[in-house]
Amino acid sequence: MTSLSPALAWKKYLTLCKPNVVLEMLFTAIVGMLLAVPGMPPLDTLAYSITGIALASASAAAINQFIDRKADAEMRRTENRPLPKGELTAAQVIAFAAILGVASMVLLIVKVNVLTAVLTFLSLFGYAFIYTVYLKRMTPQNIVIGGAFGATPPLLGWTAMTNEVHPYALLLMLIIFVWTPPHFWALAIARREEYAKVNIPMLPVTHGIKFTRLQILLYTLLLLIVTVLPYLTGMTGLIYLAAAVPLGLVFIYFALLMMRRKDNKTAMRTFAYSIIYLTVLFAALLLDHYLMIRP
Repeated sequence: MTSLSPALAWKKYLTLCKPNVVLEMLFTAIVGMLLAVPGMPPLDTLAYSITGIALASASAAAINQFIDRKADAEMRRTENRPLPKGELTAAQVIAFAAILGVASMVLLIVKVNVLTAVLTFLSLFGYAFIYTVYLKRMTPQNIVIGGAFGATPPLLGWTAMTNEVHPYALLLMLIIFVWTPPHFWALAIARREEYAKVNIPMLPVTHGIKFTRLQILLYTLLLLIVTVLPYLTGMTGLIYLAAAVPLGLVFIYFALLMMRRKDNKTAMRTFAYSIIYLTVLFAALLLDHYLMIRP
């Protein structure tokens, strides 16, 4: 391994945490925290919860890169990660992940609540081990089943504030769970040759691109229905509904566009939109919560 300066080494460790992914997860967790209470939650509990969930997410990301280090070295999208490039050793990555994981659990147990700590641990273990080690290489439904672990942040945020699993928190989790397959399969279509090269049975590899595009369309239709449920159950009002419906229709438009154009550029545009979609949708949840416009 090449010797790195402290500043450069810090950046490599930060790369292990997949900061872009963690930030998106943290945003949905924070939304869950804020929706769980009528006003503003206690700032100290908010800060401890955000830090604990962030540390656990970063730990899971580092473990994921440790397990996938050989496959990452063969894929263009991941070949520049610290482990494939030899900038960090496997032992360093495992030690780093362990420190983050233990710190997360201690912080959540001592400063938040045991329920959130347990659910966070289950999410970390599910993503880092059950998904990465088994599901990812076992079935083309890996993203669907494993998506349950990645959908937990708003639930974790909610339980951090209330110490209970509320049906509304599960509804937020359901939205991310249904969003995950069309989000990731769009990327998988564009990167299908890389997944095939390392024998990872993503849906476009095992069932073909045409079938995957159809599944993306069906999931975007289901997603539109699921995202209307917060309004129908009285959880949200008109502000959220006014955002959820057009956002969902645009997602469906991109899915239809993929059926027609059948190129990687359109798939990547759909993938990019899916990230914008989730961010704006959860921002609309917050806006609706604090303005509280009801019919």
